[in-house]
Amino acid sequence: MTCLIYLSPLPWSSFAQRPHKFVEWFHARTGGQVLWIDPYPTRLPAPGDFRRIKTAIAAPQAARPTPPWLTVLQPRALPIEPLPGSAWLNGLLWQPVLLAIERFSASGKCLLAIGKPSKLALDILRRHPQLPSLFDVMDDFPAFYRGYSRHAMERSERAVAALAGQVTVSSSLLARRFADCGERLHLALNACAFETLPPPDALPPRPEQPVLGYVGTIAQWFDWELVIALARANPDLPVRLIGPVFGAVPAQLPDNIELLPACEHRQAIRFMQSFSVGLIPFKRTTLTDSVDPIKYYEYRALGLPVLSTRFGEMAMREGEAGVFLAEPQGDLAAQVAQALAHRDDAAQIAQFRIGHSWDARFDAAGILQRL
Repeated sequence: MTCLIYLSPLPWSSFAQRPHKFVEWFHARTGGQVLWIDPYPTRLPAPGDFRRIKTAIAAPQAARPTPPWLTVLQPRALPIEPLPGSAWLNGLLWQPVLLAIERFSASGKCLLAIGKPSKLALDILRRHPQLPSLFDVMDDFPAFYRGYSRHAMERSERAVAALAGQVTVSSSLLARRFADCGERLHLALNACAFETLPPPDALPPRPEQPVLGYVGTIAQWFDWELVIALARANPDLPVRLIGPVFGAVPAQLPDNIELLPACEHRQAIRFMQSFSVGLIPFKRTTLTDSVDPIKYYEYRALGLPVLSTRFGEMAMREGEAGVFLAEPQGDLAAQVAQALAHRDDAAQIAQFRIGHSWDARFDAAGILQRL
């Protein structure tokens, strides 16, 4: 492979997640150029979009440099994708992107990778059947949508999976959903960018005053009921929640719950190092059933024990070292005490990082070997 065309589910300017690590891995392994295509709206607008825009503007975010081997394109599109005829109308706006892809793919042997189903993705797949292709499924995309938009996304997802030469998925439930892809299907769980973390032997000691902490988005999947119960069962321990909040916060939170605003990723890593236990308090929903949370890998790579609800890939980690699954009807004080008692030494942390890096994940999936 000498180049990669990547239709991303996230903008290049967002903080680094699976899509960013995929293209970095591809370039590191092949030296190839990358054409990154930012996402565009694939559903009809909703009132909550305006609140999300306001929160995104308020959240601090370091500028992401664009490396010399990567070019970013931003397709123009009207937010009408689920409607009949939308592909024709938006197709007029996509012409510069389609022309750029035509020119880019002519430069050598290209891999076409789809990170999010869309009518643009289907158009490109059909225009370039000669290109080896990959559909990397990082989420249950239809679960983010409702009504007609959800049905339209389900159709797009099935169509992209049917056309792609390879399908990789980020969780066990997604692997079951796409089982009919047969030998084209491969599981590639999420991972962590350990190069952004301090060396294992340079991590700070646990704070004298134990802190239960969470860093991430607080939205409809966040289990406020459990977090409040944890705080009440452990009134002497701060419960520190850091991240953007979408939706209403329960009234009269316990005094030991601290809500801090969203921060830049490097600051988030510093906050995590001040925790004693990393929390992942997600409800079990259709959306979270398909999730393998990156914060699990970040917490464990920093030597933190994890106290999580029983959802998605976390439900399959019961009994793993440093993983404790909360039982809401049980003794939450005892569960926290058990997590606080767990310790990892530098060698154990280093070993965890080796086995859960993005490079290890994508190498093990055998993507390049099957082209």
